[in-house]
Amino acid sequence: MNQRVVVDPITRIEGHLRIEAETDANGKIAQAYSSGTMVRGIELILRGRDPRDAWAFAQRICGVCTLVHGLASVRAVEDALKYDIPANAQLIRNIMIGTQYIHDHVMHFYHLHALDWVDVVSALKADPAATSTLAQSISTYKNSSPGYFSDVQRRVKGLVESGQLGIFANGFYGHPEFKLPPEANLMAVAHYLDALAWQREVVKIHAIFGGKNPHPNFLVGGMPTPISSASGGAAATSLSIVGLSQIREIIVKMQDFVNQVYVPDTIAIASFYKDWFKRGEGVGNFMTCGDFPSDGSKDKAKLLIPSGVILNRDLSHIEPLDLNDPSQVQEFVDHSWYDYDGDKKGLHPYDGQTNLNYTGPKAPYAQLDTDKEYSWLKSPRWRGKPVEVGPLARVLMLYASGHEPTKDIANATLSKLGLPIEAMFSTLGRTASRTLESKIIADQMMGWYENLVANIKAGDLSVHNEAKWNPNDWPSEAKGVGFLEAPRGMLTHYIVIKDKKIANYQAVVPSTWNAGPRDGNGGVGPYEAALMDNHTLFDPKQPLEIQRTIHSFDPCLACAVHVSDPDGEELVQIKIQ
Repeated sequence: MNQRVVVDPITRIEGHLRIEAETDANGKIAQAYSSGTMVRGIELILRGRDPRDAWAFAQRICGVCTLVHGLASVRAVEDALKYDIPANAQLIRNIMIGTQYIHDHVMHFYHLHALDWVDVVSALKADPAATSTLAQSISTYKNSSPGYFSDVQRRVKGLVESGQLGIFANGFYGHPEFKLPPEANLMAVAHYLDALAWQREVVKIHAIFGGKNPHPNFLVGGMPTPISSASGGAAATSLSIVGLSQIREIIVKMQDFVNQVYVPDTIAIASFYKDWFKRGEGVGNFMTCGDFPSDGSKDKAKLLIPSGVILNRDLSHIEPLDLNDPSQVQEFVDHSWYDYDGDKKGLHPYDGQTNLNYTGPKAPYAQLDTDKEYSWLKSPRWRGKPVEVGPLARVLMLYASGHEPTKDIANATLSKLGLPIEAMFSTLGRTASRTLESKIIADQMMGWYENLVANIKAGDLSVHNEAKWNPNDWPSEAKGVGFLEAPRGMLTHYIVIKDKKIANYQAVVPSTWNAGPRDGNGGVGPYEAALMDNHTLFDPKQPLEIQRTIHSFDPCLACAVHVSDPDGEELVQIKIQ
């Protein structure tokens, strides 16, 4: 008997996401639908404002992604006005983005995704001494003694016996799909807690460079980070040798945690779930806009992560990507609660529209009419094709482009698991890619830091280019795109400037590419396709399988859909049962 399974909301994500799945008589998902349940409105807020102020509004699209929207917005204005930035500013941006990657990926793995694979209650059955032996067999991490794990176990036991699991609540503990032995569960829970303390130190880099976190400060034309060669006095209000030394210490802490905890844990946990390397593939197309330039230029040859499109899993060929080409990038609204001047044709973001047109159910929990409109997300397409963006796309792009460090770590990891490269096209391949790129970027960060220090020692203290800061020097009309590889995937902000004000603004974000609904031709997006790839629900009332695959994308629906309607009216009610 076919069954409709509704998960609303998907928890342990940012924002509000509803998944509806239809299963066949054997419990296998035959159809899946992804619905963003809050309206998007940032474009309406930005119209008519000074382009130089856009980043401060756009950055608040999300509190988890912190800096990426602000920097994409700044880059959009710089692209529109043909505004170059100093090398020091680019290096500072690289370090800040790299910090965001590693912080975000570690937090996702342990605090959002781990409870899909780790049975916290099972950890109470573990032998702390055996857990210590296991931990020391895979890593040299300092927190690996029997006493350490015994203390963690005692703390978890207190939570369980109190009936208030707190941060560990809402897990499907005891589900037969959990396969880790108790000792592996205890080790993972311990590292969950360690990551909470670790992340507090990591984000200090954003505060040193940008004044605060979340939402550090940025500036069109560079960075608002004056550099001082002094160790005191002026150093109190600028980047000095003291601040630089602290940044170096934090980078070392990031590298140590990634190498000694995150990478070993990923391999250890994945070894018990190899079947999840055979499901959840998605659309088989992958796209990156590229990022981490080695200097302040826009030369794509100088990007650490290259741009391009991989089609049909073919790693032997990369299609070129042009974000300004209307024939390549379009957003469709055939199944979205938007209208394009009464039409449903695809629009390039420069011509994008934000006309709200809600036609969905009025009552909470009413079934979506998936033959019509069913999401506040649009459906972006590359040359009409759905594509996946994110860590898997980036690792595949680096691998396909011949980046040796990526090939080495990917091949070594897959070899430990006894898997081919094709295993990456999967739910756990997506999760593993997030870990692998954390290692790749962590290894790069010290180089950016050392280049910045070398420039300062050579007397180059420049962090901002004042050219074109005066609006009187701007053209009457200009447009540009700011692109950035955010932790969750390719992020682009498009801006159209007329008479020195924002005439149009469109943000095409990672979770729009991945979580968008079907297009006019019935083409499914990556979330929907991944759930329709080899997923059988053991218990529809505990849809652990759906959570695993959706969480592997690290959804950020606050980025894809946000803000209430212009009149502040309630649009949907969310109730957790």
